Order: sequence, then C-alpha cells, then structure tokens
Amino acid sequence: MSLSTQSLPATPQGFARAAEILRGGGLVAFATETVYGLGGDATNDLAVARIFEAKGRPRFNPLIVHVSDLAMAERFALFDTRARQIAAQFWPGPLTLVLPLRKDAGLSPLVTSDLETVAIRLPAHPGAMALLQAFGGPLAAPSANISGRISPTRAEHVMSGLSGRIAAVLEGGACAVGLESTILGLADGAPQLLRPGGVPAETLEALLGPLTIGGDANKPSAPGQLASHYAPSAALRLNAEGPRPGEVMIGFGPVPGDLTLSAHGDLVEAAAQLFHLLRRADDLAGPKGAIAIAALPETGLGRAINDRLRRAAAPRG
Repeated sequence: MSLSTQSLPATPQGFARAAEILRGGGLVAFATETVYGLGGDATNDLAVARIFEAKGRPRFNPLIVHVSDLAMAERFALFDTRARQIAAQFWPGPLTLVLPLRKDAGLSPLVTSDLETVAIRLPAHPGAMALLQAFGGPLAAPSANISGRISPTRAEHVMSGLSGRIAAVLEGGACAVGLESTILGLADGAPQLLRPGGVPAETLEALLGPLTIGGDANKPSAPGQLASHYAPSAALRLNAEGPRPGEVMIGFGPVPGDLTLSAHGDLVEAAAQLFHLLRRADDLAGPKGAIAIAALPETGLGRAINDRLRRAAAPRG
C-alpha cells in the first residue's frame, strides 16, 4: 500500500501531529543526533511489523527502543548498578545498552526478535526528545532507510528511500554525529562492544577496561551486525590512494578526492559527513560506476567509520 508521506515541521504542532500518527500505529521518521530513525510504537505489534515491512528488514534483526528518561528505560530493561552508572555518564547520547528484558515489559516481541535482552537508548537530539515526550511512550526506531542501504542523516535522505512507505518525516536538520550509536552489551558478564558508533570504544574502555567484541552476523544480538550493511548501489573500494578509471573518489586528510570527508583529517567531521557523501558519490557514480574511499585511522571515531565502510563494501547476498 502506497502512503502519502507528510513532511512535518519541528514545531509544537508538528510534534503533536507526529505523536498522533504514532498513537494510531503509523510510522514517523525523526532526527536523532546519530541518524534519522524510523519510529513506531514499541508496544504495538502492528506498528513494529510495519517498520520491518517498510524497510524490508529481516525479522531476526532486533530494534533499538528509544526512551525519554531513565525511569522509562527501567520499565523495560533490568538495570544493575553498573548499567545505571554508565547511563548516568553517557545518556542522553549516542550509546545503546543491551540489557536483560523485564518479563513484564509489554514490548512487542518483534522489537527484541524474541531475545531475552533489549537494546535501549535515550537520544540527545532535542527534536527526538520533544517527540518522545509528546508521544509519552517507547519508540522502536531503526535507521530510516531501506534495509542494508546507506543510513539517512537528513530528511531528504529519508524521503528518497521511504516516501510512500511511511506516514511522515519530522524535519530535524542534519544529524550532528552522523553514525549510529555505539552498542554496549551488559546482559552477560563482561561488557561487550556489540557495535562501534558515536561514543568511541576508547572512551568506554577508559571507564570499563578492555571490551570484548561481541555479535554474530547470522544471529544478531543487536542492530548493525549483519555482514553487508550501509551499502551504496555502486561497488565500494576501501583504502584507496587514488581513483581508478570510472571511480568517484572520496578523500580524507592528505588524500584528495572528488568529495572529501575532511580535508584536515578530522574524524568528527568525517563521521558527520560519511553517509551524506556516500549518497552523493553513489549519485555521481551512476548505475555502472564505482566508488573509492581513502584510508582512515582505526582510532576514535575512525573505528566506527571503518566498521561501516567494511560492511558497505562486503559482498551482498
């Protein structure tokens, strides 16, 4: 079924209309500090099923639940002292915690893919917070794009992929972080890094000590673990020193390109630019073209950027 996708302003009226759609089981894309999320009522089976349908997302891939405060988070997940300390330090912000699911949580089982854990976060974006407060409940919200494709960091990115599939897009400007949240697993023993993201792993390790790496592409315990993900239509070549014939080059630091993530080698700027420039390069490359991208350091946000790029360049099933 094709919908007429509304564009809603970030005004009290826009937030009220978005909340009304969500309460009726519809889907609303909204900005967070990381990427645009595709929001649906996390307690409504039909709304959550619509998220999977709109994105073409595999049902075994769990979703992140977005909440407006710690008290709401504790309605759905079991927090111990360590989890509360981490939440106090990093929330609101680009960190998702995977915690044991409360048996009486009332979330749709589709959200957790029938796992006994739930991925949960409190976003920092003022528009996301205003929407959560207007709605008054938890929102399941994966990235607002077709599954496996480039994540959206602007409202027009959402419209280009999901127009006609969802009820509305709530305008929120360009996303400041530009990468999905870091996902930290706290459900079983030692903390696990389940997905690198907007909070650098080194920042977490300074607090928690060395992190083990978790995740299984065949049986994800959190979003962002599929082998092929975040992909443009064009083939992507990594660690390029220059373009080959027919390639659109994305540079970084001293390596120039048709487009540049950051001429100064700034990883914060590169993260914020990554998905937007991948989309621009994809448009420039066309259906028979290819993209090359310069090497980035495997430190700080570079670790999360390189994770996205490796998945974007992986063979597609």
